[in-house]
Amino acid sequence: MTRSLFLYNTRSRRKELFKPLTEGHVGMYVCGPTVYGDAHLGHARPAITFDLVFRYLKHLGYKVRYVRNITDVGHLEHDADEGEDKIAKKARLEQLEPMEVAQYYTNRFNRAMDKLNVLPPSIEPHATGHIIEQEELVKEIMKNGYAYESNGSIYFDVVKYNKDHKYGVLSGRNLEDVHDASRELDGVGEKKHQVDFALWKKAQPEHIMRWPSPWSEGFPGWHCECTAMGRKYLGTHFDIHGGGMDLVFPHHECEIAQAVASQGDEMVKYWMHNNMITIAGKKMGKSYNNFITLDQFFQGTHELLEQPYSPMTIRFFILQAHYRSTVDFSNEALQASQKGFERLMDAVAQLERITPQAQGSLTEAYAEEVNEKCATAMDDDFNSPIVISHLFDVTRVINQLADGQATITAAGLEALKKVVHTWVFDILGLKSEAEGGNAAREEAYGQAVDLLLSLRAKAKAQKDWATSDQIRDELARLGFEVKDTKDGATWKLNK
Repeated sequence: MTRSLFLYNTRSRRKELFKPLTEGHVGMYVCGPTVYGDAHLGHARPAITFDLVFRYLKHLGYKVRYVRNITDVGHLEHDADEGEDKIAKKARLEQLEPMEVAQYYTNRFNRAMDKLNVLPPSIEPHATGHIIEQEELVKEIMKNGYAYESNGSIYFDVVKYNKDHKYGVLSGRNLEDVHDASRELDGVGEKKHQVDFALWKKAQPEHIMRWPSPWSEGFPGWHCECTAMGRKYLGTHFDIHGGGMDLVFPHHECEIAQAVASQGDEMVKYWMHNNMITIAGKKMGKSYNNFITLDQFFQGTHELLEQPYSPMTIRFFILQAHYRSTVDFSNEALQASQKGFERLMDAVAQLERITPQAQGSLTEAYAEEVNEKCATAMDDDFNSPIVISHLFDVTRVINQLADGQATITAAGLEALKKVVHTWVFDILGLKSEAEGGNAAREEAYGQAVDLLLSLRAKAKAQKDWATSDQIRDELARLGFEVKDTKDGATWKLNK
């Protein structure tokens, strides 16, 4: 916590020195998925982005309370033709309870996150489990004069709020821009102004998901859940609120207005937003019907995919771009990420086969230099692509050490292993694809190759060149590249 960490604050539109509200503690809230369908690549980006933030803040020594919500009230996603929330629609079509649909896709989302090695949040609250808190938020806003009732529904009075405060502080929009961009949605005839948004909606007879309230049987407006749950678990003021850039307006803009209208000031100190995954320059998402689910990536079953891509290839692909830049999907980019990830993992494995030298040219100082370069990159708004470039520089050095072109002391080697493992596994969150069911098999392969190389070394010592060459050639045929150095033989598996 002695380092100076800078992050880009969407609210101020500049990089700011991160100073938590409570020393040693960080409260972070990230908007999670709406669970009416399988997670796609667009869902993976914020999950991985804020997993990186979570991991690095913990690495710095902060105690982090990370809250990521589940939106299981489907009202925020309206069918353009029928005006029906999508969770309820899927439940009706499949003759299920809405919460069966929500739970099914929540489970699938969490399994996908586990494959991507995304750490679970500290708290994962569900919108349906916090209806009372959302109703209390609406009551506070009404009490302060910034909301009104209309036919059993409650709307936020944006025009009145804008006179007393400023609506648009996060997105930079003025009220005229918002008014011009407003769409004719269900309930617009009930509003005082077209720009007003729903805090509570009276349920129509066919609406399945509904709860009692002082105003009507209905359901909360989309924007209420994050304000209510963020305040419940992180307090009236907390450090970081994150999500995709598409949430800046209207969702996060409305959250700011709700907080100020209910408690008199803003809740969030730093706003962070990751940019979009695109396909042919267009945002990937369910609303555009151009998304590829994570399971389709893992299995290679989508028509746009030339092959399956492993979870770690997907994670590496996302981390290779800065979180505030767009990432355009292509098979070529994913294949390059796959090769880059394999190259990095080969170097990590190679570290275990390097023999240190008493008078090695590299010492602990080299590991300290690597660590400082990576930390400096992360301190500059979590710049993961620069971290990865530094790790690729280390990969070249590791290969030189393995080939005998450079040497390292025993203390230097242990320090380098620790630094590389910390950045690759603990902070970037990558892991060997051999983990799980293939781990024991790959370890056995390694032991078998080491045994064969020891036999080859004995053959060479006895000047049995035919046996020595045969072992090397057979290993090469099986995909193992063997290199002779002055300190012995090294090997790697060419994928």
